[in-house]
Amino acid sequence: MSKRVKVHVGTREDMGKRFVSAWHRLERGEKVRERHVTFPDLASMLNALSPKRLELLRDVHREPAPSVEALAERLGRDYKRVYEDVETLAASGLLQREDGRVSAPYDAITAEMRL
Repeated sequence: MSKRVKVHVGTREDMGKRFVSAWHRLERGEKVRERHVTFPDLASMLNALSPKRLELLRDVHREPAPSVEALAERLGRDYKRVYEDVETLAASGLLQREDGRVSAPYDAITAEMRL
């Protein structure tokens, strides 16, 4: 089964509504396996998911990296920039870091933005 995450532009109220909806579905005995990342505005989402960061996510998804340094070398990019990208993606929940290792836990990312 593939692991998916949905990224949203929304408010805390939007996050609360998703939580309450999931809670009610669980109470009815339904399985709920949702993962969401919510950004406060479109600019924040686009910044976090820039072309270079998406490239990094794809690369790490194909092959986890033993360290940020090894990832920067593999991508042929400056260590400082790769470190910043990894920190941003990890803070948003799209990358995992454990014992220095960098991995991408999701097979697919879908984006949603309400007008």
